[in-house]
Amino acid sequence: MKKVIDRASSRGYFNHGWLKTHHTFSFANYYNPERIHFGALRVLNDDSVDPSMGFDTHPHKNMEVISIPLKGYLRHGDSVQNTKTITPGDIQVMSTGSGIYHSEYNDSDEEQLEFLQIWVFPRIENTKPEYNNFDIRPLLKPNELSLIISPNGKTPASIKQDAWFSMGDFDTERSIEYCMHQEGNGAYLFVIEGEISVADEHLAKRDGIGIWDTKSFSIRATKGTKLLVMEVPM
Repeated sequence: MKKVIDRASSRGYFNHGWLKTHHTFSFANYYNPERIHFGALRVLNDDSVDPSMGFDTHPHKNMEVISIPLKGYLRHGDSVQNTKTITPGDIQVMSTGSGIYHSEYNDSDEEQLEFLQIWVFPRIENTKPEYNNFDIRPLLKPNELSLIISPNGKTPASIKQDAWFSMGDFDTERSIEYCMHQEGNGAYLFVIEGEISVADEHLAKRDGIGIWDTKSFSIRATKGTKLLVMEVPM
């Protein structure tokens, strides 16, 4: 087993006034040659957006973009006439393919918006752009890692990559075994809330760890925990 640890305090941080953002991997003005990506996982941004503020229309191309609200209301608009507001319990999945323009705003004039935006390299480029949003609440089960994104139609949400995303809420001292879905993949764990023990390491809120060269590993919640696991080709 191999592993790499990215502590919350070591992430790139920028305060743009209306936007406070942490970058696990190199992004925009944050560059760390040791943190460019984890396999096909290219971006993991942890954003907090002030009421009624947001990202004006901007382009994306040849990237799978996943947005996961943690608090508040995330409003999406794009150049293929999609518009939607999602909240915690929903996810947004966009295959940008040959190119798409979109915007993202805090749809509340009172409440802060907090969300994760994740980019994954696709297995094939220049496809027709696609946008979808999904209610993942029916998939989530207490004290289990529930599969929310897959490449093979076993979940409502899919991306154009051999990647599997799972989320779970765990009580203190709950343990699970994670098994890789595909040989040669690695898993990146991001602790949204709480604390876990994995691969002989202790991780706290917003810490991340990448694990590869193994078929499985154990995870123990040492405190009530919300966890995101992103399995991607290495």
